[in-house]
Amino acid sequence: MASSSNSYNSPCAACKFLRRKCMPGCIFAPYFPPEEPHKFANVHKIFGASNVTKLLNELLPHQREDAVNSLAYEAEARVRDPVYGCVGAISYLQRQVHRLQKELDAANADLAHYGLSTSAAGTPGNVVDLVFQPQPLPPQQPPPLNPVYRLSGANPVMNQMPRGTGGSYGTFLPWNNGHDQ
Repeated sequence: MASSSNSYNSPCAACKFLRRKCMPGCIFAPYFPPEEPHKFANVHKIFGASNVTKLLNELLPHQREDAVNSLAYEAEARVRDPVYGCVGAISYLQRQVHRLQKELDAANADLAHYGLSTSAAGTPGNVVDLVFQPQPLPPQQPPPLNPVYRLSGANPVMNQMPRGTGGSYGTFLPWNNGHDQ
């Protein structure tokens, strides 16, 4: 958790953005430090300062940092992709996992085929023993309730799963270093 103010008594990013005096008990100060003005700007643009204030006041203090991080992540995703937001990134990753699982299955089939053909030819060693056996994925559980979706100003599109191929996430995904795939 960030400190509520630095030694120069600088207002938090939220109070600075809203052009108001940052009071000592400011609810935004621990979560929106003055060094990260874009974080609050995105959250305010998507959810509104009033809704975020209500949400933070409803939560227990130990839950607020996680809620702010979720809001900031969803706001950043919504700014980059207004239609799908972070659901689009999740969908992209699920498709990638599915594609990689198919590649792994094909490689295992090739290894098994190679192992059978070499053992039939009398070649020493058993390549079939080297076939990677992936661990089964745990059963899907419903996602935990996210306080972001309870906001009255939230876009109702947020609760819908993307259809079709989804949006373009090449520059959105942090591990792509800004390059489309």
